[in-house]
Amino acid sequence: MSRRPACCLALAVFLFAGLVHAADPPAGVRFLDPAGLSKPNGYTHVVEVPAGARTLYLSGQIALDANGKLVGAGDFAAQAEQVFANLKTALAASGASFRNVVKLDMYVTDMTQLKALRAARDKYIDPQHPPASTLVEVRRLAREDLMLEIEATAVVP
Repeated sequence: MSRRPACCLALAVFLFAGLVHAADPPAGVRFLDPAGLSKPNGYTHVVEVPAGARTLYLSGQIALDANGKLVGAGDFAAQAEQVFANLKTALAASGASFRNVVKLDMYVTDMTQLKALRAARDKYIDPQHPPASTLVEVRRLAREDLMLEIEATAVVP
């Protein structure tokens, strides 16, 4: 006997309750936006990871290229692009992609650059299943010329 109808029924119940996004989540990960919390803009309130998944913790990435040179001095958008490209490279080294990212921790020196940050981020994340996120404005980062740093957590089945 097929278990598919029960699985589909459970998914339909969650969708009807407004708790998960409409597309199938990757690798058994559930992305939840519970009723009673505000509607998120480009992130998910709760990401549930199944037992047995391999977890990757990526160090904060900054706007340095492969040669250690700063990309986008004074240009937040250019630095954001480089940071997300670096995260993509780090994920690929472990056989992962942005589809596996369940959490982003973002540190910026100027919160007025949020539009540029979102524009860069949205080129990489899955908009149907955006990761849980934290965004913090800080006074400065490890170097005076850095405008943002982003770390990620990913899960791979």
